[in-house]
Amino acid sequence: MKMMRTILSSLFAVFLFMGANSALAGDVTHSTPGISGYDPVAYFTDGKPVKGSGYHVAEYMGVTYVFASKEHKNTFEDDPAKYVPAYGGYCAYGVAVGKKFVSDPEAWKIVQGKLYLNLDRDIQNKWSKDIPGYLKKSEANWKEIKDKAPSDL
Repeated sequence: MKMMRTILSSLFAVFLFMGANSALAGDVTHSTPGISGYDPVAYFTDGKPVKGSGYHVAEYMGVTYVFASKEHKNTFEDDPAKYVPAYGGYCAYGVAVGKKFVSDPEAWKIVQGKLYLNLDRDIQNKWSKDIPGYLKKSEANWKEIKDKAPSDL
């Protein structure tokens, strides 16, 4: 009987740990804000990158975004697809060459109403020399790499 209790206690501890571990994994996933904590609406309304505040947050497609003001949050919630960066926030040039590079929120450009980010300003300068050509490549590549991990590319 004592052995049975020990086994059941051990199993209970394992299940408890597994449940806590998966809960923690979910929390970590949602604790890193999109665009590294920059306000996606500010690019359009202020014409510049602006750090968001933890007081104004919204989630869209599993990504948490932060905003500089309640007004920006409300604007985002009215039409989130308009404000989220292209390619899940990965570098637009990187996607054009079949890669997923983490982008710098300070290296950005709005093209035809869509926010594009780049790895850094040097890459952004290169990308800017042929935006239509790179976007054509990016659109084709994104279909292939969208669901792949950056490390697999």
